[in-house]
Amino acid sequence: MAHHENVPVVRPITDADIPTSVDTLARAFADYPFTRHVIAAEGHEKRVRHFQEVCLTRIGMVYGRVWVADEGRAVAVWATPDEDPAPAFAEVGPVLGELTGDRQVAYESAEQAVAPYRPQEPAWFLNTVAVAPEAQGKGLGGAVLVPGIEEAGHAGYPAFLETSSERNVRFYERLGFRVTAAVTLPHGGPRTWCMRKDPR
Repeated sequence: MAHHENVPVVRPITDADIPTSVDTLARAFADYPFTRHVIAAEGHEKRVRHFQEVCLTRIGMVYGRVWVADEGRAVAVWATPDEDPAPAFAEVGPVLGELTGDRQVAYESAEQAVAPYRPQEPAWFLNTVAVAPEAQGKGLGGAVLVPGIEEAGHAGYPAFLETSSERNVRFYERLGFRVTAAVTLPHGGPRTWCMRKDPR
């Protein structure tokens, strides 16, 4: 029986999971090359937390799909082609713009630099994934991504993501993603890898 307990339980997020999930995202991205580049240094951690909270609760949970494991100590946020998130971005765009602060030009130029490499056809887009530091090494990161990858595949859509961490590239390759582009972001930004997994 003990062996079975090691299989992570992954389920759709509930409102009760939000505080832990936001905390997980904020801690995971406190020192991430991309967010360092596009979010102001002043009050950085607070800005990152608010940025992740907006992406989770106002975009992911409304216009996408979100799964958690370990009560939100692992969380994966997807945008799906079934919903057009444009209204959400129109609504939260100014908030995100404010959070980027004096890095807004870097944020906008980063988006423009990566845009040509994003799928032109409908796709599942991994907005964000994180595992709390104390929950790492248990396979939660892979587990929390599987439902989205599988649902995208069943529906015949590619899954797509961007990462600014070379270590993450190997992790995603093990899940069946392949690198489609490696872009060095303008204004001294980090190298960012675009990855996709096609449906079978």
